[in-house]
Amino acid sequence: MAVSPPKLYAWKLRPRPYSNTKAPVAYKQVIDAKTADWHYNKHQKGYVDALNKIEKGLRNLGTKKGNGNYSEYGELKRRLPWNHSGALLHDVYWNSFGYEESKPTRNPKSNLMQQITEDFGSFTQWKKDFINTALSAKLSGWAVLVFDSMYSGKLMNVLVDEHQNGAIWGGIPVIALDMFEHSYYHRNGPNREAYIANFMDSINWPRVEGYYNRVVMPVQRAKLASYFNSIR
Repeated sequence: MAVSPPKLYAWKLRPRPYSNTKAPVAYKQVIDAKTADWHYNKHQKGYVDALNKIEKGLRNLGTKKGNGNYSEYGELKRRLPWNHSGALLHDVYWNSFGYEESKPTRNPKSNLMQQITEDFGSFTQWKKDFINTALSAKLSGWAVLVFDSMYSGKLMNVLVDEHQNGAIWGGIPVIALDMFEHSYYHRNGPNREAYIANFMDSINWPRVEGYYNRVVMPVQRAKLASYFNSIR
């Protein structure tokens, strides 16, 4: 009896915290209105559209063999993490900053702030390291605050080239800063320092802290990093 292939997964462009109408206002401290539109509705949507094409393309190739020198199968597999990581990191990016009215303030006693202090020594030390990570990014890269769930069990600032090179296995992104030129050139030109400073000043700490509590804390409590210390 023939076995039917699994249903194709439908990748979707997930919503930002703000509608397309409100986004230009909410993100205006960091990016201009045109970038707020293009970055989400063209760039990020492009990654999602590509994921669906890759999914369909792999299905259509069926049992065609891969090859280490070149194969359609291999090329689709290589493009999958580029587009997957691009779509996901943008979700985290939009969640990390922006506000409509008064600037949100961070709670020094929040779970996230306490963990930052424990892992970096102080909020100031974390901020310096994050900024230097962003400045060290190539013109197509990211600075990402990540929870290392599978190894150290701590927060780390990770430098990512493109969308996926340098990412760590088991890392949950908490704050993501897009350092691709298209993120800041329309407003700041080559002045990356101004773009980074504006982002740091516009982080929506209550929203990020809520995300940390809901997404990271349950994983943190599971103590996944301790597994390999207890297998013998």
